[in-house]
Amino acid sequence: MSLNPITRRRFLTAASGLLAGLPFASHLRVYSPANRLARGKYSITAIASRNGLEAIQLAYKLISDGKDPLDAVIAGVTLVEDDPEDDSVGYGGLPNEDGVVELDAAVMHGPSHKAGAVAALRNIRNPSKVARLVMETTDHVLLVGKGALRFARAHGFKEQDLLTDKARKAWLKWKQSLSPRDDWLTPPEEDQQTGAASLLDRHTGTIHCASINSSGDISCATTTSGLSYKIPGRVGDSPIIGAGLYVDNDVGSCGSTGRGEANLQNLCSFHAVELMRGGMSPKDAGLEVLRRVASHTREERLLDDRGRPDFGLKFYLLGKDGSYAGVSMWAPARFAVADRKGARLEDCACLYDRDN
Repeated sequence: MSLNPITRRRFLTAASGLLAGLPFASHLRVYSPANRLARGKYSITAIASRNGLEAIQLAYKLISDGKDPLDAVIAGVTLVEDDPEDDSVGYGGLPNEDGVVELDAAVMHGPSHKAGAVAALRNIRNPSKVARLVMETTDHVLLVGKGALRFARAHGFKEQDLLTDKARKAWLKWKQSLSPRDDWLTPPEEDQQTGAASLLDRHTGTIHCASINSSGDISCATTTSGLSYKIPGRVGDSPIIGAGLYVDNDVGSCGSTGRGEANLQNLCSFHAVELMRGGMSPKDAGLEVLRRVASHTREERLLDDRGRPDFGLKFYLLGKDGSYAGVSMWAPARFAVADRKGARLEDCACLYDRDN
């Protein structure tokens, strides 16, 4: 049963004496839509952004073998962090405007409601693993920059140059094409055949992965090299709890890829989970949050000629009852899901279509 906000508020006020001393989750169970399932009866599911198909295959297998969902999603995204062909994450990620790769990541563990994150981390290819150590071994949630690097080194992580030749050529192509009035010359024709030209656009790729086990426990991870050619030190939404990802183990989870600034200004992942708590399906919750982002986007430089947000933003939502959705500001878009039917790509529900 879903109660409207006024009814819920009155009910919790009246019940506060009876519920005093119980965990906060006891209050949530009064109106959580997930209560229909008992522990041990949940459907194992993993979802991810489109570049996470291999990640969810691994995550699903690990959960099926009894691993904790957080272990599973971190193992999954590590595959992508280690892949030099994925230019949005870890080793091979596109650099900042100085040609330096800076990584952000966050993890959140549903059963404990704990989270850890790192931002602007250099020279360490697996920021998701460092984020987990922040969660498990410190009283903090977020470490950044040099402090995050020192923390990673203290835990035995080895530094390495994360800039691959492919990413370096893309960065040089971008730098050489900035202005006809500076001292950089347009690159020779042979360099344009390397594939770097296709990366000229401001790439915003990321990987988000979330999973639920048969006991109904949910965890997720988001990891990224961030906006390509960004101002050094820029941090997007990925490592910010409530923006790049959020989990409430009684309700579900949400994570994001796309324009981080829009997500940060609206705390989209937290908002989406709260809408799911109120009874919305993952799909409806995600689309409602996209509408909110669109209504708050008012700068002309960020709008198309019809007043619609001229940027990409996607959410990946997983409900405690096994429901899930990918939603996108613009069509076409796809996301990855793995369950008893296997691992596959599915279409996102989209708010706008360029052809309409």
